[in-house]
Order: sequence, then structure tokens, then C-alpha cells
Amino acid sequence: MKNILHIISSPRAEISASRKLGKAVVEKIKEKHADAVVKERDLTKNLVPLLEEKHINTFFSPAESHSPEQAEINEYSTGLIAELQEADIIVIDSPMYNFSVPATLRAYFDFTSRAGYTFKYDENGPKGLLNNKKLYIAFTSGNIYSEGPYQIYDSNVPYIKNIFGFYGVSDVSVFRAEGLAIPGIMETSLEKAIQGITID
Repeated sequence: MKNILHIISSPRAEISASRKLGKAVVEKIKEKHADAVVKERDLTKNLVPLLEEKHINTFFSPAESHSPEQAEINEYSTGLIAELQEADIIVIDSPMYNFSVPATLRAYFDFTSRAGYTFKYDENGPKGLLNNKKLYIAFTSGNIYSEGPYQIYDSNVPYIKNIFGFYGVSDVSVFRAEGLAIPGIMETSLEKAIQGITID
């Protein structure tokens, strides 16, 4: 049995291309793993707080010294991390917002990037702790960023890869629906991306 964690970051609902692409990825995984269990983390319905001093102080202080507020903050953060730890397969819907990820996803990473949980430091430097997992990124954008003159502006897919690489996840596949604002491309881009989904 495979545990799938589906992370949704687009604030748009029915018309969201990234939600449609991410959902199609999950469905393809379920076709291959019929007994898969899917847990959905919709970051727009359950907003992760923006990182504040009280959060940072909590993350860098021992649990035994936590105030009741800090204990609650720590429990929330470790709950998000537990979902990542339990997942065999992670699917992230990530639309391009101003050359990067939506703020909801950035906030999520601020609460899951914690030493001793998703990575650690030893004498050789940082080491990821979320090993032997598969990551699928469902990327959507109005322009084309996978190649051409705007490729250098993509701080979305490389950022997610870097975060999860730091966590120890190196097996990554990316499905792209690009050019969703470009006439002549936008009409078929999402459909082609969905048709091109392959699960390894």
C-alpha cells in the first residue's frame, strides 16, 4: 500500500489548472497502485501562518522549555512534518506566481524545514531525513519556462527541487502545463500535460 500526500497551493478553485493537473497525477498513481491511500493538504483552506518571531523561537528552543503557546506551535509544525514522513509519494500542485511559488507553499516550507525532522547536520554538513520517497510536481504557468529566454526566471520548480533535495528526496518528476496565457498554445496545453503523465 502506498501513502500519497497531495499538497495543493493554488487559491483558485474550479478553474485552477494546477489543481486539475495535480488531481490527474494522483489519479494516475491510483491506477498503478489501486490500494493507495490519499491524504490531501489544501494550503488555501488551512492556511499555514506566515513565519513570525514566536515561531522561530519555538523551532530553536527545546520542547521541555516551551510555553503553552509554543507547544501548540510545535505540535502544528510537527503535524505537517509527520504527513511528509508518512508519505511514500508526494504530489505538489505548484502554479507559477510572479516567477516563484504561491505564498501558501512558501509558508508551508517555513514550517516543515526543521533540523532534526526533515534534515539534520552532522560532521559532513546537512543530510536529508525524508529518504526513499517519490515527488511529483504539477507545474502550471501562463508563459513557457521549461526552455527558451524565460527559463532563467523560473524560481518555482528549481526551488521545490532544492527544498526536497535538502530533505533527502532526489526522485523527482515534473509535469508541466505551460503557455496557458499564450494564444495557440493555451487551448491544448493542459490537456497535453495530462495526457503526458507517466508514473514510474
